[in-house]
Amino acid sequence: MAEMNLQIRMAAHPVGFPKSSDFEIGESSIPDIGEGEMLLKTLYLSVDPYMRGRMNTRKSYAAGVQIGEIMIGRTVSEVIASNDSDFAVGDIVWSSTGWQAYGVAQAKGVRKIDQALAPVSTALGILGMPGMTAYFGLLSVGQPKEGETVVVSAAAGAVGSLVGQIAKVKGCRAVGIAGSDEKVNYIVDELGFDGAFNYKTATDYKAELQRLCPDGVDVYFENVGGTITDAVFTRLNMYGRISVCGQISQYNLTEPEMGPRIMGGFISKRLRMQGFLVGDFSDRHEEGLVEMAGWLKEGRLKYREDIVEGLVNAPEAFIGMLQGDNIGKRLVKVG
Repeated sequence: MAEMNLQIRMAAHPVGFPKSSDFEIGESSIPDIGEGEMLLKTLYLSVDPYMRGRMNTRKSYAAGVQIGEIMIGRTVSEVIASNDSDFAVGDIVWSSTGWQAYGVAQAKGVRKIDQALAPVSTALGILGMPGMTAYFGLLSVGQPKEGETVVVSAAAGAVGSLVGQIAKVKGCRAVGIAGSDEKVNYIVDELGFDGAFNYKTATDYKAELQRLCPDGVDVYFENVGGTITDAVFTRLNMYGRISVCGQISQYNLTEPEMGPRIMGGFISKRLRMQGFLVGDFSDRHEEGLVEMAGWLKEGRLKYREDIVEGLVNAPEAFIGMLQGDNIGKRLVKVG
Protein backbone atom coordinates (compact mmCIF):
# COMPACT_ATOMS: atom_id res chain seq x y z
CA MET A 1 0.00 0.00 0.00
CA ALA A 2 1.34 3.45 -0.93
CA GLU A 3 2.29 5.76 1.94
CA MET A 4 -0.38 8.33 2.78
CA ASN A 5 -0.12 11.89 4.01
CA LEU A 6 -1.27 12.14 7.64
CA GLN A 7 -2.97 15.48 8.33
CA ILE A 8 -4.58 17.23 11.28
CA ARG A 9 -7.40 19.63 10.49
CA MET A 10 -9.53 21.97 12.57
CA ALA A 11 -12.89 20.38 13.29
CA ALA A 12 -14.46 23.18 15.34
CA HIS A 13 -13.76 26.71 16.56
CA PRO A 14 -12.77 26.31 20.22
CA VAL A 15 -14.83 27.81 23.04
CA GLY A 16 -12.41 28.52 25.87
CA PHE A 17 -9.43 26.18 25.93
CA PRO A 18 -9.16 24.00 22.81
CA LYS A 19 -10.21 20.37 23.20
CA SER A 20 -9.10 17.25 21.37
CA SER A 21 -12.48 17.20 19.63
CA ASP A 22 -11.67 20.58 18.01
CA PHE A 23 -9.23 18.67 15.78
CA GLU A 24 -9.64 15.76 13.39
CA ILE A 25 -7.04 13.37 12.05
CA GLY A 26 -7.23 12.27 8.44
CA GLU A 27 -5.22 11.07 5.48
CA SER A 28 -4.79 12.11 1.86
CA SER A 29 -2.55 11.11 -1.00
CA ILE A 30 0.94 12.56 -0.98
CA PRO A 31 0.63 15.55 -3.36
CA ASP A 32 2.40 15.98 -6.66
CA ILE A 33 4.46 19.11 -7.27
CA GLY A 34 4.26 21.64 -10.07
CA GLU A 35 6.75 24.02 -11.62
CA GLY A 36 8.83 25.88 -9.02
CA GLU A 37 7.49 23.73 -6.18
CA MET A 38 9.03 21.21 -3.83
CA LEU A 39 7.67 18.31 -1.76
CA LEU A 40 8.65 18.51 1.90
CA LYS A 41 8.60 15.75 4.50
CA THR A 42 7.99 17.17 7.96
CA LEU A 43 10.61 16.38 10.59
CA TYR A 44 9.58 18.77 13.39
CA LEU A 45 6.44 20.82 13.94
CA SER A 46 6.27 23.89 16.16
CA VAL A 47 3.27 24.53 18.42
CA ASP A 48 2.98 28.16 19.55
CA PRO A 49 0.54 30.41 21.45
CA TYR A 50 -0.28 32.52 18.37
CA MET A 51 -2.06 29.51 16.86
CA ARG A 52 -4.88 29.89 19.37
CA GLY A 53 -5.83 33.27 17.94
CA ARG A 54 -5.87 31.84 14.43
CA MET A 55 -8.54 29.33 15.51
CA ASN A 56 -11.06 32.09 16.31
CA THR A 57 -13.70 33.51 14.00
CA ARG A 58 -12.95 37.16 14.79
CA LYS A 59 -10.71 39.19 12.51
CA SER A 60 -7.03 39.36 13.42
CA TYR A 61 -3.69 40.39 11.91
CA ALA A 62 -3.66 37.21 9.80
CA ALA A 63 -6.27 34.96 8.24
CA GLY A 64 -7.75 32.37 10.56
CA VAL A 65 -7.95 28.64 10.04
CA GLN A 66 -11.32 27.55 8.69
CA ILE A 67 -13.11 24.39 9.73
CA GLY A 68 -11.79 21.52 7.67
CA GLU A 69 -8.48 23.22 6.89
CA ILE A 70 -5.08 21.90 7.91
CA MET A 71 -3.84 23.54 11.11
CA ILE A 72 -1.17 26.15 10.47
CA GLY A 73 2.32 25.72 11.81
CA ARG A 74 6.00 26.26 11.12
CA THR A 75 8.04 23.18 10.34
CA VAL A 76 11.51 21.81 9.79
CA SER A 77 11.36 19.53 6.78
CA GLU A 78 13.44 17.50 4.33
CA VAL A 79 13.15 18.16 0.60
CA ILE A 80 11.88 14.92 -0.98
CA ALA A 81 11.37 16.23 -4.52
CA SER A 82 12.16 19.60 -6.06
CA ASN A 83 11.32 21.54 -9.20
CA ASP A 84 13.33 24.53 -8.02
CA SER A 85 17.02 24.72 -8.94
CA ASP A 86 17.90 26.45 -5.65
CA PHE A 87 16.73 23.47 -3.57
CA ALA A 88 17.97 19.90 -3.86
CA VAL A 89 16.62 16.61 -2.61
CA GLY A 90 17.96 16.09 0.90
CA ASP A 91 18.11 19.78 1.85
CA ILE A 92 16.77 20.53 5.34
CA VAL A 93 14.55 23.60 5.31
CA TRP A 94 12.31 25.81 7.41
CA SER A 95 8.79 26.17 6.07
CA SER A 96 5.16 26.70 7.07
CA THR A 97 3.42 23.62 5.71
CA GLY A 98 1.35 23.04 8.84
CA TRP A 99 0.19 19.97 10.73
CA GLN A 100 0.83 17.28 8.12
CA ALA A 101 3.48 14.70 7.29
CA TYR A 102 4.07 16.06 3.77
CA GLY A 103 3.54 19.49 2.28
CA VAL A 104 4.14 21.40 -0.94
CA ALA A 105 5.89 24.76 -0.88
CA GLN A 106 7.47 27.31 -3.17
CA ALA A 107 10.88 28.88 -2.60
CA LYS A 108 9.48 32.16 -1.28
CA GLY A 109 8.07 30.30 1.73
CA VAL A 110 11.14 28.16 2.43
CA ARG A 111 14.55 28.85 3.94
CA LYS A 112 17.53 26.48 4.01
CA ILE A 113 18.80 25.59 7.47
CA ASP A 114 22.52 25.82 8.18
CA GLN A 115 23.07 22.48 9.91
CA ALA A 116 26.52 23.58 11.11
CA LEU A 117 25.04 26.15 13.51
CA ALA A 118 23.06 23.85 15.81
CA PRO A 119 20.62 20.90 15.67
CA VAL A 120 18.02 21.52 12.95
CA SER A 121 15.19 21.63 15.50
CA THR A 122 16.56 24.96 16.78
CA ALA A 123 15.26 26.58 13.57
CA LEU A 124 11.88 26.43 15.30
CA GLY A 125 13.23 27.69 18.63
CA ILE A 126 16.28 29.66 19.65
CA LEU A 127 17.37 30.18 16.01
CA GLY A 128 13.83 30.55 14.71
CA MET A 129 10.70 32.56 15.37
CA PRO A 130 10.92 32.43 19.21
CA GLY A 131 14.56 33.49 19.15
CA MET A 132 13.93 36.35 16.75
CA THR A 133 10.87 37.39 18.79
CA ALA A 134 12.97 37.58 21.94
CA TYR A 135 15.85 39.34 20.19
CA PHE A 136 13.94 42.08 18.39
CA GLY A 137 11.14 42.38 20.94
CA LEU A 138 13.60 43.10 23.73
CA LEU A 139 16.39 44.97 21.97
CA SER A 140 14.51 46.95 19.31
CA VAL A 141 11.20 47.48 21.11
CA GLY A 142 12.20 47.38 24.79
CA GLN A 143 15.59 49.05 24.24
CA PRO A 144 17.21 48.02 27.55
CA LYS A 145 20.28 49.87 28.79
CA GLU A 146 23.12 48.39 30.82
CA GLY A 147 22.28 48.33 34.53
CA GLU A 148 18.50 48.44 34.02
CA THR A 149 16.01 45.89 35.35
CA VAL A 150 14.12 43.75 32.83
CA VAL A 151 11.08 41.72 33.92
CA VAL A 152 9.63 39.02 31.67
CA SER A 153 6.45 36.99 32.14
CA ALA A 154 6.09 33.38 30.92
CA ALA A 155 9.81 33.37 31.65
CA ALA A 156 10.37 29.62 31.25
CA GLY A 157 8.76 29.49 27.80
CA ALA A 158 10.40 29.48 24.40
CA VAL A 159 10.51 33.29 24.14
CA GLY A 160 10.66 34.39 27.77
CA SER A 161 13.60 32.14 28.66
CA LEU A 162 15.63 33.82 25.90
CA VAL A 163 14.54 37.36 26.77
CA GLY A 164 16.02 37.06 30.26
CA GLN A 165 19.28 35.66 28.93
CA ILE A 166 19.62 38.37 26.29
CA ALA A 167 19.01 40.94 29.03
CA LYS A 168 21.93 39.44 30.96
CA VAL A 169 24.14 39.53 27.85
CA LYS A 170 23.36 43.26 27.64
CA GLY A 171 24.33 43.86 31.27
CA CYS A 172 20.84 44.11 32.75
CA ARG A 173 19.21 42.61 35.82
CA ALA A 174 16.75 39.90 34.68
CA VAL A 175 13.69 38.91 36.72
CA GLY A 176 11.23 36.26 35.60
CA ILE A 177 7.65 35.32 36.40
CA ALA A 178 6.79 31.66 35.85
CA GLY A 179 4.14 29.09 36.75
CA SER A 180 5.90 26.49 38.90
CA ASP A 181 8.77 26.12 41.34
CA GLU A 182 10.51 23.86 38.81
CA LYS A 183 10.36 26.64 36.22
CA VAL A 184 11.59 29.24 38.72
CA ASN A 185 14.55 27.03 39.63
CA TYR A 186 15.31 26.41 35.95
CA ILE A 187 15.50 30.06 34.91
CA VAL A 188 17.49 31.10 37.99
CA ASP A 189 19.83 28.14 38.46
CA GLU A 190 20.37 27.11 34.83
CA LEU A 191 19.72 30.24 32.78
CA GLY A 192 21.19 32.82 35.17
CA PHE A 193 18.17 35.02 35.88
CA ASP A 194 18.77 37.23 38.93
CA GLY A 195 15.44 36.28 40.48
CA ALA A 196 11.98 34.91 39.81
CA PHE A 197 8.71 34.01 41.48
CA ASN A 198 5.95 31.46 40.98
CA TYR A 199 2.74 33.36 40.21
CA LYS A 200 0.61 30.32 41.00
CA THR A 201 1.71 30.19 44.64
CA ALA A 202 2.55 33.84 45.32
CA THR A 203 -0.17 35.63 47.26
CA ASP A 204 1.01 39.20 46.59
CA TYR A 205 2.53 39.91 43.17
CA LYS A 206 3.35 43.50 44.05
CA ALA A 207 5.29 42.42 47.14
CA GLU A 208 7.23 39.84 45.13
CA LEU A 209 8.14 42.44 42.52
CA GLN A 210 9.21 44.90 45.19
CA ARG A 211 11.44 42.23 46.72
CA LEU A 212 13.00 41.20 43.41
CA CYS A 213 13.10 44.66 41.82
CA PRO A 214 14.02 47.04 44.64
CA ASP A 215 15.03 49.72 42.13
CA GLY A 216 11.87 49.34 40.08
CA VAL A 217 11.34 47.97 36.57
CA ASP A 218 12.71 49.64 33.46
CA VAL A 219 11.59 47.18 30.79
CA TYR A 220 8.69 44.74 30.96
CA PHE A 221 8.50 42.04 28.29
CA GLU A 222 4.81 41.19 28.23
CA ASN A 223 3.72 37.65 27.35
CA VAL A 224 0.78 37.08 29.69
CA GLY A 225 -1.50 40.03 30.48
CA GLY A 226 -4.08 40.11 33.26
CA THR A 227 -3.28 40.58 36.94
CA ILE A 228 0.43 39.92 36.44
CA THR A 229 0.71 42.91 34.13
CA ASP A 230 -1.35 45.02 36.53
CA ALA A 231 1.19 44.30 39.26
CA VAL A 232 4.25 44.97 37.10
CA PHE A 233 2.77 48.30 35.99
CA THR A 234 2.92 49.61 39.58
CA ARG A 235 6.70 49.01 39.68
CA LEU A 236 7.61 50.68 36.38
CA ASN A 237 10.17 53.46 36.61
CA MET A 238 10.12 56.83 34.87
CA TYR A 239 10.48 56.34 31.14
CA GLY A 240 9.80 52.62 31.47
CA ARG A 241 9.09 50.56 28.35
CA ILE A 242 6.62 47.74 27.84
CA SER A 243 7.22 45.38 24.93
CA VAL A 244 3.94 43.59 24.21
CA CYS A 245 4.56 40.17 22.68
CA GLY A 246 1.55 38.16 23.89
CA GLN A 247 -1.48 37.96 26.17
CA ILE A 248 -1.72 34.24 26.79
CA SER A 249 -3.86 34.60 29.93
CA GLN A 250 -6.57 36.16 27.76
CA TYR A 251 -6.57 33.86 24.75
CA ASN A 252 -9.01 31.28 26.08
CA LEU A 253 -11.44 33.54 27.94
CA THR A 254 -15.06 33.36 26.87
CA GLU A 255 -15.73 36.86 28.27
CA PRO A 256 -13.33 39.84 28.39
CA GLU A 257 -11.55 40.29 31.70
CA MET A 258 -11.99 43.62 33.47
CA GLY A 259 -8.83 45.49 34.29
CA PRO A 260 -7.66 48.68 36.03
CA ARG A 261 -7.58 52.07 34.32
CA ILE A 262 -3.87 52.73 33.92
CA MET A 263 -3.53 55.36 31.22
CA GLY A 264 -2.74 58.11 33.71
CA GLY A 265 0.48 56.32 34.59
CA PHE A 266 1.70 56.71 31.04
CA ILE A 267 1.54 60.46 31.50
CA SER A 268 3.03 60.79 34.97
CA LYS A 269 5.88 58.32 34.28
CA ARG A 270 6.27 59.07 30.55
CA LEU A 271 5.93 55.37 29.77
CA ARG A 272 6.02 53.79 26.34
CA MET A 273 4.18 50.59 25.37
CA GLN A 274 4.49 48.99 21.94
CA GLY A 275 3.04 45.81 20.50
CA PHE A 276 4.94 44.00 17.78
CA LEU A 277 5.02 40.98 15.51
CA VAL A 278 8.26 39.21 14.67
CA GLY A 279 7.44 39.74 11.00
CA ASP A 280 7.96 43.47 11.52
CA PHE A 281 11.69 42.68 11.54
CA SER A 282 11.80 40.18 8.67
CA ASP A 283 14.30 42.33 6.76
CA ARG A 284 16.69 42.05 9.73
CA HIS A 285 16.36 38.29 10.23
CA GLU A 286 19.97 37.59 9.27
CA GLU A 287 21.21 40.11 11.84
CA GLY A 288 19.29 38.41 14.63
CA LEU A 289 20.27 34.92 13.51
CA VAL A 290 23.99 35.75 13.40
CA GLU A 291 23.89 37.40 16.84
CA MET A 292 21.88 34.63 18.50
CA ALA A 293 23.98 31.87 16.91
CA GLY A 294 27.13 33.61 18.12
CA TRP A 295 25.90 33.88 21.69
CA LEU A 296 24.79 30.25 21.58
CA LYS A 297 28.21 29.11 20.37
CA GLU A 298 29.91 31.17 23.08
CA GLY A 299 27.75 29.53 25.74
CA ARG A 300 26.04 32.78 26.67
CA LEU A 301 22.63 31.41 25.72
CA LYS A 302 21.09 28.08 26.69
CA TYR A 303 17.87 26.47 25.53
CA ARG A 304 15.63 23.52 26.30
CA GLU A 305 13.36 21.63 23.93
CA ASP A 306 10.21 19.89 25.13
CA ILE A 307 9.61 17.30 22.40
CA VAL A 308 6.40 15.32 21.94
CA GLU A 309 6.64 12.27 19.65
CA GLY A 310 4.18 11.74 16.81
CA LEU A 311 2.05 14.00 14.65
CA VAL A 312 -1.15 12.43 16.04
CA ASN A 313 -0.17 13.91 19.43
CA ALA A 314 0.08 17.48 18.11
CA PRO A 315 -3.35 18.53 19.48
CA GLU A 316 -2.47 17.41 23.01
CA ALA A 317 0.99 18.99 22.70
CA PHE A 318 -0.63 22.28 21.68
CA ILE A 319 -3.28 22.20 24.42
CA GLY A 320 -0.67 21.37 27.04
CA MET A 321 1.54 24.24 25.89
CA LEU A 322 -1.37 26.67 26.32
CA GLN A 323 -1.81 25.33 29.85
CA GLY A 324 1.88 25.81 30.67
CA ASP A 325 2.99 22.17 30.69
CA ASN A 326 6.25 22.85 28.87
CA ILE A 327 9.60 24.25 29.87
CA GLY A 328 11.36 25.81 26.91
CA LYS A 329 10.29 25.28 23.31
CA ARG A 330 7.59 22.68 22.71
CA LEU A 331 7.99 20.74 19.47
CA VAL A 332 6.34 17.75 17.87
CA LYS A 333 8.73 15.25 16.29
CA VAL A 334 7.04 14.03 13.14
CA GLY A 335 9.59 12.28 10.93
